[in-house]
Amino acid sequence: MEINDILTLIALVVIPITAVLIGQYLQTIAKKREDENRRQDRIRDDKMQIFKTLMTERIYGRTESGVQALNLIDIVFSDSKNVRTAWKEYRASLPMTNVATLDVNDTKTKHHKLLEAISDDLGYKGKITWETIQNPFVPPEISNMWEEQLKSRKDYAQLQEGLANVISNPSLQSAMGSIIGTLSQGVQNKPLKNEETADLSDSQKNNKN
Repeated sequence: MEINDILTLIALVVIPITAVLIGQYLQTIAKKREDENRRQDRIRDDKMQIFKTLMTERIYGRTESGVQALNLIDIVFSDSKNVRTAWKEYRASLPMTNVATLDVNDTKTKHHKLLEAISDDLGYKGKITWETIQNPFVPPEISNMWEEQLKSRKDYAQLQEGLANVISNPSLQSAMGSIIGTLSQGVQNKPLKNEETADLSDSQKNNKN
């Protein structure tokens, strides 16, 4: 068998096998690229959901869904150092025990900084401005409703505090006890009406019989 025949035979065997291997490799690469694109799409959807939830909180304040969104940041934005740093700083500004130590302005600024970092990560840098983040749309009727609710909560808290002071104050407890005792004694010593006296006499007579 001549060399040309050998080369031809090798080509007939090797070329189809090589073509199959190359095709399988390209399919594998395409599948991985497709899977990665889907994964990136899911991550972006999760990032967008977190962003929308936190943007909405500018209007309605802290919500359960907002707390869930904050707790997902370290996972969903694991590839974004800027977002995770902004979240860390915002979290540090939130007092976990003594709410009286809360610096409202500082916490609000750090919350907006977090929103800005997420916005930049999503590709909105220069499109969603700092002014946009700081100025949510709140209709007057909603604002008035919130003020009334806040006033009601304050009034209720003051009422509870007043009742707690009465209950915990020994002198007031003693005074109330005396008043209740006096009223009870007055009821016991109250003379019976004529009808009640007559009924009682009849009852006593019946008992003797």
